[in-house]
Amino acid sequence: MSSAHVLQALCLLMVFSTAGAQHGYMHDTGEEWVNTWRQGFNFQCPHGEVLVAIRSYFSEKEGSDRLWNFECQWTPYDWGEPNECWWDDINRAGLEWSSVCTNNGLVAGVQSKYFEAVLDREWQFYCCRYARRCPYSCWKTSDVPEHHKEEGEMVIPSYGYFIRGAQTTFSGVLRDRQWKYILCRMTDFDCQFENF
Repeated sequence: MSSAHVLQALCLLMVFSTAGAQHGYMHDTGEEWVNTWRQGFNFQCPHGEVLVAIRSYFSEKEGSDRLWNFECQWTPYDWGEPNECWWDDINRAGLEWSSVCTNNGLVAGVQSKYFEAVLDREWQFYCCRYARRCPYSCWKTSDVPEHHKEEGEMVIPSYGYFIRGAQTTFSGVLRDRQWKYILCRMTDFDCQFENF
C-alpha cells in the first residue's frame, strides 16, 4: 500500500472519528443535530478543518424546518494553517441565494437563523483561505435533497474536493429549500489570483 493510500485512509478515519465527537441535539432519527426546531445555530469546524458532509432532516409539523448535521476534515498537511477566516455574504429568508466564498476561500462553517413569518432560514457561510491556493475543476452537485421535504445528504465524492459555496432555491408553496453545493479541487501551488 502506497503512502498516498495510507494518508487517504487516515484522513477518512479522522472524518468519521471527529463526526462522532461533535455534540448536538438528538432527535428520534438517532442522529445528532447542531440545532433544534426553529432555532438558530452557528457551526464552525475546528481550526484547520473544512466542511466535507452535510445532512438535514425535514419536518412540516415543526414549522417546515430542518435539523442539520455537519462533518469536517483536515485540509492537506502541506497547506498549513488558514491565512484568514471570515463570515461571507448572508441571504434573506424566503429568497434564492448563490454564494461562493470570496478570496478563494473554502466553507468551514455555517450559521443560520429561522424566521417564523416565512417558515424559512437565512444562511451565511464561514470561509477560510489557505495560502494563495486557487480552485479548479469546479462543479455543482445535483439537488440536495432530490425532492422537497425529503432528507438531504451531501458528502464530498473523494478527498481533494472541497466545498466552496452553494446555490439554493426556496419553494414558497412547499416551504422548503433545495441546495446545489459547489465543489472544487484546489491547486497544489500558490497562485496570483485574488478571487477565481
